[in-house]
Amino acid sequence: MRVFKKKNRGAQLTRAESLTCTPVKNTRIREARLETGEVLLTYPIRIRPWIANLIRRFGWGINRFQSKKLHLDELGTAVWDLIDGRRSVRQVIQRLAKRYQLHPREAEVAVTRFLRELGKRGLIGLK
Repeated sequence: MRVFKKKNRGAQLTRAESLTCTPVKNTRIREARLETGEVLLTYPIRIRPWIANLIRRFGWGINRFQSKKLHLDELGTAVWDLIDGRRSVRQVIQRLAKRYQLHPREAEVAVTRFLRELGKRGLIGLK
């Protein structure tokens, strides 16, 4: 008998397939440009029902529309600006490598890791 079940991850994309995907920004994200040129993203978060019930039991008020903020650095802002719904991940990597004079593999690792993190937070999707 298994105590812990493995998560069913569904179909996994190959590296080549994932580089041809096109990142798309979530329309519910608000972005603000700071004086430094960097981007500050504000995005809604979902509160799990059991946490909301716990908060209500203690008598604390709960705002149904909670949000978080993410401050992007220079490279993060550059990648965010390149996400336009038309460029593939490969094209974003190539442009970033050329702009910052990075080795293509180094740029690929950095961009894919960044896009994966944005995807986990629900800030982007891939089509």
